[in-house]
Amino acid sequence: MKQGVAVMLLCASSLVGHSVQAAEEVAMHLKGTLRVPPPCRINDGGVIEVDFGQRVGINKVDGVNYRQAVNYRIQCDLPGALPWELTLTFKGNAASFDNAALQTDNGNLGIRLYRDDKPFAPNSSIKIDPANPPRLEAVPVAKAGVPLKEGAFAATATLQANYL
Repeated sequence: MKQGVAVMLLCASSLVGHSVQAAEEVAMHLKGTLRVPPPCRINDGGVIEVDFGQRVGINKVDGVNYRQAVNYRIQCDLPGALPWELTLTFKGNAASFDNAALQTDNGNLGIRLYRDDKPFAPNSSIKIDPANPPRLEAVPVAKAGVPLKEGAFAATATLQANYL
C-alpha cells in the first residue's frame, strides 16, 4: 500500500514541475470561389416517348418480352470542365406489387426501367458521366398470378439530371 502511494506521489510531483507555456496565435484566412454548375438538359426539355405498340400480348408480358430502348440525350454546357458529379434520377410511383417497377394505369401492370441491363427503380439516382450516359430500356411486367385486362395502358415518370 505504501509503495502505491509513493508511486502516485512521484507521478503527481512530476506534473507540478512542468510549467504551462503560452500558446502561439496564428491568423487564419479562408477564401474560395462560388460557382454555379453548368446547366444540363435532357432531350432539350422535351418528352421522352416509349411506345410498346398496339399488340402487347396479355399472356406474353413477362419482364423480358417487349423490351424497348428509352431514347434520350443529355446535353451539359462545359461537360467535365469542373469537378461536379452528375446524377440521373428516375422519379415516379412504384407499382404496388413491384417496387422496382413504375405503376401504370392498369393496376396489375408495371414498367421496369433498366440502365445498362441493371434495374433502375423509381425514385432512385445513379452517378453518370454526361459524355457517356447509360443505356436505358423499359419493359412491361405483370403482377404474378393475376391476369391482365385487355386495353391501352400508360405510365408517367420524370428523368432528372442534377449535380451533386
